[in-house]
Amino acid sequence: MTFDDQGRRGPRSVIGGVAAVVLVGVIAAGAVLYTSGDDGGERTAPPSAAASPSASTAAEPVPSVTASLPADAPAALPSLLARPVVRPEQAFPEKSVRLKDGSRYQRVDLATTTSCARGMSQELAALVDQGEGCVRLTSALFTDPEQRSRITVTVASFRRVEDASTVFMMASMDPVTYQVVSLDPPPEAGLPAAPPGSAGLFERLMTVRSVVFANGQWGDGAETEQAALAQQTQGLLQYANDNVVAYEQGGHG
Repeated sequence: MTFDDQGRRGPRSVIGGVAAVVLVGVIAAGAVLYTSGDDGGERTAPPSAAASPSASTAAEPVPSVTASLPADAPAALPSLLARPVVRPEQAFPEKSVRLKDGSRYQRVDLATTTSCARGMSQELAALVDQGEGCVRLTSALFTDPEQRSRITVTVASFRRVEDASTVFMMASMDPVTYQVVSLDPPPEAGLPAAPPGSAGLFERLMTVRSVVFANGQWGDGAETEQAALAQQTQGLLQYANDNVVAYEQGGHG
């Protein structure tokens, strides 16, 4: 967990170890944002210098990766990319969320920034720097009614579809290395953070110009009931993805 120079809570470093669940999504591309605050104001996320599992070791060369536009890219793509990137309140409009399966969740934190590297592992930030960069990264932290789960959902939006595609591809191949950081519950939430190094699930989907990530953990660090954790993580990932798709394809905003 890190703090900025005003003592505010920021994103925690990457989830430790285990299962990586890959979801294949729509087409992709993106802009990135990151700040925090549930009271209507935005709280700028602090730098996360220790965001990578290998942060304490010498940085390995970042693979040079290029991606082309997907064959099924919509004809209206240039006009869609000309729109402003999705805002935090569009990606995560509700504090109390009820999914289609009837499950309920509470949003306990919201963070957004235009300095996307603050919410990424070092390797992912270096990969993004190979392209034209991200625009905004926004993260929301959710928990279930029993307040057992800690699920961070992050929307990273990019200037170019190709850069979002590259990020999605690398994160799908190596989700532990190329990941976004998870949020700790803010003090006012009254929830403990998952213990450092706890097992987690990593999932992602692509939209028109963004990559949506979801990191799921049990708050007590348990490695059991992974199917239940996967269901929650996937459900919230799809919820955010639907919101982003609706905006990016011109549905609202």
